[in-house]
Amino acid sequence: QVQLVESGGGAVQAGGSLRLSCARSGPSWLTNTMAWFRQAPGKEREFVADISWNGDSTTYADSVKGRFTISRDNAKRTLYLQMMSLKPEDTAVYTCAAGRAVSGGYAYWGQGTQVIVSS
Repeated sequence: QVQLVESGGGAVQAGGSLRLSCARSGPSWLTNTMAWFRQAPGKEREFVADISWNGDSTTYADSVKGRFTISRDNAKRTLYLQMMSLKPEDTAVYTCAAGRAVSGGYAYWGQGTQVIVSS
């Protein structure tokens, strides 16, 4: 069983930065590709970024490209999301996910951490 616990959310002003962390437990072979998603109030959950097991491949949503950086430290079993130049539209609950299936869906999800960006 894999467990994911996010931390690092909070309230910042526009233009500020935050770094989110996602600590994972459980068998490493179950977590392969990991990702960050977010869900703003009244909106559907959307993909933010993902990263391969060894970190050599990353993908970003167009809305965060150039501002957010996803990384992972497998020795620490932690996934990160460095968020820079934050905008009010980045306000959302950010959730990490692991264990991507061939279909593209993820098997394991964290509980989420709130990010609020004020103008």
